[in-house]
Amino acid sequence: MIERIHLRIVHAVKEQGSLTAAAKELCVTQSALSHTVRKLEDNLGTEIWIREGRSLRLTQAGQYLLNIANRVLPLLDHAETKLKQITQGERGTLRIGMECHPCYQWLLRVVSPFLDAWPDVDVDVKQKFQFGGVGALLDYEIDLLVTPDPFYKSGLNFQPVFDYEQVLVVPKNHPLAFHQYVKAEDLRDQVLITYPVATDRLDIYSQFLSPANVNPRLHKTTEATDIMMQMVACNRGVAALPKWLAEEYSKTLPLTVLRLGENGIDKQIYLGTRDGDSGIQYLQAFMDLARSFNSPTN
Repeated sequence: MIERIHLRIVHAVKEQGSLTAAAKELCVTQSALSHTVRKLEDNLGTEIWIREGRSLRLTQAGQYLLNIANRVLPLLDHAETKLKQITQGERGTLRIGMECHPCYQWLLRVVSPFLDAWPDVDVDVKQKFQFGGVGALLDYEIDLLVTPDPFYKSGLNFQPVFDYEQVLVVPKNHPLAFHQYVKAEDLRDQVLITYPVATDRLDIYSQFLSPANVNPRLHKTTEATDIMMQMVACNRGVAALPKWLAEEYSKTLPLTVLRLGENGIDKQIYLGTRDGDSGIQYLQAFMDLARSFNSPTN
């Protein structure tokens, strides 16, 4: 029978790199850890690791167990935390995943009154540019997903929070700055600066450039919005941002905000949750508060 300790051992050895380090991490002796692994291998009739010099290489069975450990252990840890919170009357932590990288300022406006209203609830924000929000939500790594691109899947629920327009930002003295709007063809000879996200997840590509079979002359990336806008202001390229954010930067930098196409690109920000979490009071309270901030600038 595969037990939790087996999954923890496989995960710890992979993370720590050796049986000795894994035993120290798990607060057991190396001999006890080795005995547990040998017993599991005997029961399964297959090896978990193969020794290659001083290192260990997972067998196919070991890799499968590692994949299971990566999925199951966070679920078990989350369940234990929730049960302790129920027993002790605590509220715990609201874990928020961000797929809308420019939305951080909006999130701060919501978090501040939420923390005031729920003093026993902490907030943890996960924001990575290669972040897979839907998977994290399904795997209980986060409780709430902020995203402009909902992925409707059984067990998940997405509710719109506010609308916005995706626009192009160019230097004040740029030739395109005098246009009423830009066409995809106008960007063929431009340097486009974006966040370090796959192009198929960037609206400027998926909804504007790719349908017209156009690519910019050069595509650069940066994680910091401030740096991105400074680069645009200094004639290093052009960038696409939500209109509310672009207009904020245009107040202090020599920038011009332009519509993408004659009709523009309209988007929405959604909050994603798991269907089974609808009874969590602080989660529902956060969503109600977020809907009251139905604009990034209100």
